[in-house]
Amino acid sequence: MELAKSQFIKKKTNKNEKGSRNRSEILKRLTRKSKRNASFFYLTATGHRGVPKEPRGALLLGSCSSLSYLDSARFGRGRLTSPAGCAWRPSGGTESVALAREAVAIGVPVLGTIVWGPGETMSSFVTEVLAHSGRLEKEDLGTRIGRLTRRVEEIKGEVCSMINKKYNEFLPSMQSAQDLVTQVDELCDDIDLLKSRVESEVQQDLHVSIAEFTQLKQQLERDTVVLSMLKQLQEFSTAIEEYNCALSEKKYVAAAQQLKKAQNCLKLLKSRKGFELQIFKSLSVELTIQKQNILYHLGEEWQKLAVWKLPPSKGQLLLKYIIRPLVSYPSLHALIDTHLDTVVFRFESVATDLEHSSPPEVFTKIRLVLEVLQKHLLDLHLGDDLEDEKVSNIVLAEIVGDMIWEDMSECLIKDCLVYSIPTNSSKLEQYEEVIQSTEEFENALKSMRFLKGDTTDLLKYARNINSHFANKKCQDVIVAARNLMTSEIHNTVKISPESKIALPDLPAPDEGNRLKIQKVPKSLPNEMMNLDPENKLGEHSFSLPTCRISESVEKLMELAYQTLLEATASSDQCAVQLFYSVRNIFHLFHDVVPTYHKENLQKLPQLAAIHHNNCMYIAHHLLTLGHQFKLRLAPVLCDGTTTFVDLVPGFRRLGTECFLAQMRAQKGELLERLSSARNFSNMDDEDNYSAASRAVRQVLHQLKRLGVVWQDVLPVNIYCKAMGTLLNTAIAEIIGRITALEDISTQDGDRLYSLCRTIVEEGPQVFTPLPEENENKKFQEEVPVYVPKWMPFKELMLLLQASLQEIGDRWADGKGPLATAFSSGEVKALIRALFQNTERRATALSKIK
Repeated sequence: MELAKSQFIKKKTNKNEKGSRNRSEILKRLTRKSKRNASFFYLTATGHRGVPKEPRGALLLGSCSSLSYLDSARFGRGRLTSPAGCAWRPSGGTESVALAREAVAIGVPVLGTIVWGPGETMSSFVTEVLAHSGRLEKEDLGTRIGRLTRRVEEIKGEVCSMINKKYNEFLPSMQSAQDLVTQVDELCDDIDLLKSRVESEVQQDLHVSIAEFTQLKQQLERDTVVLSMLKQLQEFSTAIEEYNCALSEKKYVAAAQQLKKAQNCLKLLKSRKGFELQIFKSLSVELTIQKQNILYHLGEEWQKLAVWKLPPSKGQLLLKYIIRPLVSYPSLHALIDTHLDTVVFRFESVATDLEHSSPPEVFTKIRLVLEVLQKHLLDLHLGDDLEDEKVSNIVLAEIVGDMIWEDMSECLIKDCLVYSIPTNSSKLEQYEEVIQSTEEFENALKSMRFLKGDTTDLLKYARNINSHFANKKCQDVIVAARNLMTSEIHNTVKISPESKIALPDLPAPDEGNRLKIQKVPKSLPNEMMNLDPENKLGEHSFSLPTCRISESVEKLMELAYQTLLEATASSDQCAVQLFYSVRNIFHLFHDVVPTYHKENLQKLPQLAAIHHNNCMYIAHHLLTLGHQFKLRLAPVLCDGTTTFVDLVPGFRRLGTECFLAQMRAQKGELLERLSSARNFSNMDDEDNYSAASRAVRQVLHQLKRLGVVWQDVLPVNIYCKAMGTLLNTAIAEIIGRITALEDISTQDGDRLYSLCRTIVEEGPQVFTPLPEENENKKFQEEVPVYVPKWMPFKELMLLLQASLQEIGDRWADGKGPLATAFSSGEVKALIRALFQNTERRATALSKIK
């Protein structure tokens, strides 16, 4: 029995040009022998035809004559495999063998026919073909691990031996080729299983190796960090040792450098996350101790170089005891005595009338002191061996300058430059000298390296003179105004319609702003030429009446005019600030004065009257204040905003409310005094009459006192209205009390008449608005004008002494003066109280309708 087994041989193709041509020729030759296509070459058996199921591109070579079934053997990775111990015999003649050799040589996959017979082996044909091609391909399952390669080779040999052994054992008992094929399939499965086991072992070994590599990498990183920390600790220790050596040799700069290096090492150690070691705290304590140690040594050395003969104190001695005194005290000058190795500063006081030194003088004194310090103490470089080249070029003067410059510049500005700002715009041109001296002072400090090149605080302040002038001017105005507002109100001055603010003549407006007078055409009729009114207004029609105001208020208004006049000659920015400063003056007055003088305004009638006049005086000027300067201020203010008219109602209301509050207080006092008159009843009782008489006298005394207080203070019309209102209040209260009596005896009537006559006689005497007595008579004669109840009061007096007939006559059927003063009910009540119930009284009452 013959057994045929097909195998696949895969070879890599040759990519050079010659191989490609050979391959094409061989493929053409093979194609001509193929029965179907160029991809497979068929095997022919006796009575059978089989086609191996292999990938396209393989060639089938040879034939078989005695097999009933042909099965193709498998080829893996270009290597021919077959059961061990099998014989083979190529069929198809020598042409098939030659073609197979050429195909293998150029890399064409080959499917060969293997015929096994007694004593024949598989390897001879494969060896012959591969040897002819010059390429023995080796199998390598483990390309990365050498030890696995050897294991694969051993397994391959064992498989071949097992195949040959099993074939020899089962060959005699095989009845058909199908059994052998089944056995071969089982063997192939075993091979696949072994292959999977090998691959699994390889994968497992790879995972283990990767895990070990990761662990080793992490350990290496941690060891690297630890090594770096140990290196930093070593550098810290070395720096501290070198610091101690330098400190012992009094090399303070080198010691400071080593201390800084140790500080950097410790800072780097602390930045390592995950390494919170106790040693870091100890190192920090050690570093702090060494810092204090070097500072102590430096302090000792500095005290040897700079000796202060001053009381012991802490702080910046240079600023406190040298620079500030030279800036603040004009009489103080610095004297410098230079010896071989010693420089002595001394101060000398020179009498002067100046309150503040000029900036050039102050700059000269401070510059002299700093030059000496820079020359003898501060011209010292920090060292040339520093790592940072910029730091190595720093001198001690720069460090001192950084420490004192901010405070020194602030002192120079607040205690010197501020007072040099002119208070008048005409002196602004003279300020150029201050600007120039400030610039020279800063340049001198820069040359001595006390000051850096980009620092110009003083110069910026000096050059911004316009803004500073405006700010100072506004501040001075507000301060002066507040001082005036908080001064005494009772110091007064008398103003009249002829009074004017003491100001220089205002400059004439520009010609372009003047109003042009239009000429009247000559063709107008004569009757239209005379348009003047018959009754012209007086010269002082819109003037403030004569009265007294506080001297401080007059000065306040003069300050407002002077400030606006200053604004007309200032820059636009300054003019705007000054204008609104004037408005702020009046806002401040409105808020400060009523609050600051509140108690006096409530208690003292004279101050209330003066405050009333002050408010009216300010409101009067505010009506025209903006208009007077409208055409002379900056263009930005000429758009209708230069006005103070909006403040007028507020000031009028402020003065009126204060005076009305005083009037209410005086009314309350009058009514309180009259309340002690015991309702003017039972005047036949001496106690009651005495109480009523005392109450009337107190009322008159109060009114006379008010008249004296308000005399020559209030305007005449205001004075008369105020006094008339108060007297009218007292008379109305007396009338009400008497008319309410139900029974008035003859004696009561006489005494009530006496009290009323006292009021009528002395009441007009309270009207004394003017200091000249003879000029007050006309106001006293006009009492009925200011006291509405004056005439009814006089009618009441007549009623107290009149008969029934006289009462009827004065009533005159409701048309007489009595009817004008009282109602019919009031007259009837008085008749019933004065007269007994008789027919005559009844008749008289019947006539009162």
